[in-house]
Amino acid sequence: MEYTSFETDKVIAGMENVRMDSARFEHVPGADESFAMLRIVRKYLSFGEQAEALFSLLDHLLKREGGQTAVFVRFFLSDAANQEAEVMRRWKDLGVVCPVSVIQQPPLDGTKLAAWVYSISGASVTRSDVLYKVNTAHYTHYWMVNGTCPEADSAHQTTALLEEYEASLRRVGCDLPNHCVRTWFFVQNVDVNYAGVVTGRRENFLGIGLNEHTHYIASTGIEGRSADPKALVRMDAYAVAELKPGQQQYLYARTHLNPTSEYGVTFERGVKVKYGDRSHLYISGTASIDNKGEVVHVGDVRKQTERMWENVEMLLKEGNASFDDVAQMFVYLRDTADYEVVEKMFEERFPMIPKVILLAPVCRPAWLIEMECMAVVREENVGIQPF
Repeated sequence: MEYTSFETDKVIAGMENVRMDSARFEHVPGADESFAMLRIVRKYLSFGEQAEALFSLLDHLLKREGGQTAVFVRFFLSDAANQEAEVMRRWKDLGVVCPVSVIQQPPLDGTKLAAWVYSISGASVTRSDVLYKVNTAHYTHYWMVNGTCPEADSAHQTTALLEEYEASLRRVGCDLPNHCVRTWFFVQNVDVNYAGVVTGRRENFLGIGLNEHTHYIASTGIEGRSADPKALVRMDAYAVAELKPGQQQYLYARTHLNPTSEYGVTFERGVKVKYGDRSHLYISGTASIDNKGEVVHVGDVRKQTERMWENVEMLLKEGNASFDDVAQMFVYLRDTADYEVVEKMFEERFPMIPKVILLAPVCRPAWLIEMECMAVVREENVGIQPF
């Protein structure tokens, strides 16, 4: 993985106040991938000024850098009720077709917004029903973003979202058990509403044949909200159409973690998707937990961070990867007071990996921190089509 970092006022005139950290994977010419985290440098700017700076850099990245196509963007906002519509208006003005996820998860550096941009060379993006269709050389990738069903409770909303997602996959010849790679459930007031997400997802999965003896889906369930106060759950999801049996390897790290079904939830710790020329690893939201399902180091954010890193490292190792292969990190904190110590720890250990630290309480109050990440590994998987 090749890492770079710069602040735009030092490099690109007229696009002040934004820092971009990026990772680039290049193995086969014409099939490279880039992961960029865009963050505001000067937190005293108004939201309009911050948005103007960030979108100026986005316009430069998406339109003027040849060879790559943005295939997924996520905006992290400090106040969705007052910011979401403006972000989507500015995005529409760019005139770029791309799945765009927007969620209230305030950046903890004190700024009002940040963005993650995932780009692939040689890709094309079109809108297909509620899905976005991304074509690479040999695969068709489908993204769903900003799914909501703002009625009834969180269990009903989760069930309705999954049913709608499954129906959209069937319309393009896919299904959730065999083609869905990754989901995100953003839960308004996670301490109250996450239990409903667990119930709705479990019942849905049982109905389509997913259980502890088959597999679940890699996922993050975390605090996050949209501009609509009635939307208790917001869902993003990613699927790949041409995946064959065995192309997804589920990651467990059983020396450090237990199967999630042992404490009543239904997601995989991580998944490795094997392509002929590389593999993608998606590590689910991971916290300071042991192989009995117990929270480790209650009340100590430093030690919880270290144990969380150890757990993630074991998941990566099981997939023949390491932190050197990680392309991006999302870090979630429950308590804003923990930001400075956690930010220092991450900067010391992972100074170049694109990352953002967000205010987003985890599903158990005792977990002070959680992270997720994606890694890309160079591999030669015989008999599988390249990416």
